Amino acid sequence: MLDGTWRGAVDRGLTPIGESLRRTGISADVITVIGILMSGAAAVAIGLGNLRFGFLFLVLTGVPDALDGAVAKASGTASKRGAFFDSVSDRLTDALLFGGLAWHYAETQPGHIMMLPVAVMAAAMLISYQRAKAELLGFDAKGGLMERAERFIVLGIGLLFSEILLATLWVMLALTLFTAGQRFAKVWKQASAEREVPVSERSQRRQQRRDQRN
Repeated sequence: MLDGTWRGAVDRGLTPIGESLRRTGISADVITVIGILMSGAAAVAIGLGNLRFGFLFLVLTGVPDALDGAVAKASGTASKRGAFFDSVSDRLTDALLFGGLAWHYAETQPGHIMMLPVAVMAAAMLISYQRAKAELLGFDAKGGLMERAERFIVLGIGLLFSEILLATLWVMLALTLFTAGQRFAKVWKQASAEREVPVSERSQRRQQRRDQRN
């Protein structure tokens, strides 16, 4: 939701910062790696029960995640390779963060509540896969109520106010699954409409969508 609403404004705001970082000689790949390291530190802090430190490292994970694209554009190095690396690092970051939460609950809570962060991670991976597969097929699957930015915000609130962390995870799970349903319905509608179009026109429309994205 935030990605579609604020992405353009955020990108414009980060452009001067990207230019400044480019002049220091730091590359987008290095910034991406820093984000992965910060997420690993957040996972360890959360797993050990230091939730406030986990919140701090979560913020430090989000900053490189926002800046790597700005640096790549400023330096003229934006590429498919960079986009691939960024996407993989996003999934790795999510796995580390929710893995840290599962570790935390395995140490502090009885029963199977440790599976709640695992369920949130699985739902997050599902909506990421939906978008990747839809775009590969020439459809648009962006949007939804609980995208990655929203998950970071909700998780940050839960870490900052630890007494509501469990409740925020349940909310995150419900809204992430709802987002998966939104994306499925969006792509299903596009695919159903395309079935009614002649094959030659269908191929032409897909090519037009690819050209617009490029």
